[in-house]
Amino acid sequence: MGGLKLRRLASSLLSQGPASPGSAADAQQAVARATAHHPSTAPPSAHHMDALLAFGRGSRLSAAALAAAFVDRLRAASSGQGDAAVALKCLVALRVLLARGAFILRDQLLAALLRHPASGRNPLALAAFPLGRSSFAAASWVRFSARLLELVLLLPGDASADAEYLIALPNPHLIAELAAFAAVADAVRQAPPPPSSGPQPDALIWEAVRLAEEDRVAAERNIAARVKEMGERLDTLSLADAVELVCVLRRVEEGSAPATECKWAGLDEGVVGAARRLRERAEGVVLRRTVEERRLVRRDSGGSASARFIVPARAGRGGGGGDGVRFGSTRWAGTVSAWR
Repeated sequence: MGGLKLRRLASSLLSQGPASPGSAADAQQAVARATAHHPSTAPPSAHHMDALLAFGRGSRLSAAALAAAFVDRLRAASSGQGDAAVALKCLVALRVLLARGAFILRDQLLAALLRHPASGRNPLALAAFPLGRSSFAAASWVRFSARLLELVLLLPGDASADAEYLIALPNPHLIAELAAFAAVADAVRQAPPPPSSGPQPDALIWEAVRLAEEDRVAAERNIAARVKEMGERLDTLSLADAVELVCVLRRVEEGSAPATECKWAGLDEGVVGAARRLRERAEGVVLRRTVEERRLVRRDSGGSASARFIVPARAGRGGGGGDGVRFGSTRWAGTVSAWR
């Protein structure tokens, strides 16, 4: 009896597959199954998504193999007459993997999908995705989802709305992140019209709609957090940073109204109102910094060009060291002064 149990246990162990996939062939097969053309209106199933997520629990090579398989699948779907169903399934699956995948998988997907700085290779450059045998609605959502994913790849990580994370950011970085989230919100505002809710709704496009709405909500939350943080350090801005902030905040204000041709909602009025008030204050900083620099240029007209760039930063701190002017919020200013 004991020998029979041992044989059954050994048989069950041998019949089980590997704990996590890893080869390029495994990755290509998993991507092909999750993004099959038929049924053309169904998003990747939960079972197939679990199989894709498993590549993040293996080695870096297995994660890289999956990323390469997605790039190849997108390239094939966008060639010739185009296959919008396959391409949109790829984009939907990639968005889910970037949100739920393990760090090692997200890292490899970022490396594979971002525009290559030397060659210019960009797997997400699908603005001219062909209609071919695809419906106009599906092809439009392929173009939109690819562009939105490009912008999402440029966003900071999971702790992007954390207060401690924001406090530690230098002013230029905080403004750049505010601009990145504003770009995502603006892109969603200009999304194609959602499909009609008929007797057989297009579940694949509606899944893309749901993911886009999630990105809009996250962008709105992060914009609000950065507008609040920027308001607490406004007096630390240089002239260049203040000008850049005014430009970014104007783009946030423009995101309050829905796009002309679509019915997508803009940003929350509370967020837009806070951005408007901050922009008005930032314009005052621009005026003050401009006057200060003009006075310093006239006063130091006989000095060197390098001196005229150093003096304004020192003048902003009453003659003290100005190396930290572009860093942190006003909550850190007292600490920096105490150290010195």
